[in-house]
Amino acid sequence: MQNTLQWYPGHMAKTRRLIEENLKMIDVVVEILDARIPFSGRNPSFDDIIKHKPRLLVMNKADLADRERTQQWIEWYKERGMKVIPISCATGMGINKVLSEARALVQDRIERDAEKGRTRTLKLMMVGIPNVGKSSLINRLLGKASTKTGDRPGVTKGKQWLRIKGDAELLDTPGILPPKFEDQELAKRLAYTGAIKDEIMNTELLAYSLCDYLRDNYKEEVTVRYKLKDDISDLEGYEILELIGRRRGFVISGGEVDMERAANMVLDELRGCRIGNITLEIPADL
Repeated sequence: MQNTLQWYPGHMAKTRRLIEENLKMIDVVVEILDARIPFSGRNPSFDDIIKHKPRLLVMNKADLADRERTQQWIEWYKERGMKVIPISCATGMGINKVLSEARALVQDRIERDAEKGRTRTLKLMMVGIPNVGKSSLINRLLGKASTKTGDRPGVTKGKQWLRIKGDAELLDTPGILPPKFEDQELAKRLAYTGAIKDEIMNTELLAYSLCDYLRDNYKEEVTVRYKLKDDISDLEGYEILELIGRRRGFVISGGEVDMERAANMVLDELRGCRIGNITLEIPADL
């Protein structure tokens, strides 16, 4: 992989402008995170753009993450003055807390308006990097599938205002990544979860490093999932991937393992939670 992974497609620059131009009319920014990468999956540009606007962090895909580590991250953000709620758009867990927690952040404004005889329409803005489930969350809040969704980065393309549950309106925005990644470990975590398109990464190298991480953090889950008979404690990532490929029968001519096929399979199974409930970072790593 390159020393510095960087890009800035036109739609990402356009989305930044969209956020900046509409922020003044927003009450609360709802920032969606992937619970498996609660730090790496945040665009640091949001802090510069959003500044002191009330913000609710929503950790989606919590059903796919390590529950103990999710709690560690909730406490870590809480210590920094940020409200976090874990949710799952797939199961519906925590969805009903999103609007109530957002309202709580501006309850004083709501009460002041009520004293003046005005009903305040709660205006929310949804932001996040690609592939964290923003559209899926909106559909849950709406109770119907009225926005485009997908499991590939970059599905939401433009500005969408939506009315949700009576006195709330939501501005959806496309997912945007930082313009570049100096920290390649951070870039890898994004790629593991599919936030960065596979086409721009070397999936075999990515799977090698993922196997290294799983060996050190989730050895039992990997051993059980792939029925590995060998102790993988002292093996390198590429050796683990080769063992997995062999166990799955990905053997080609000459008895070699089709490593590309094995790499794609391991990445797919991580993303689908078939290896186990895995979180790819902890606060102590920072």
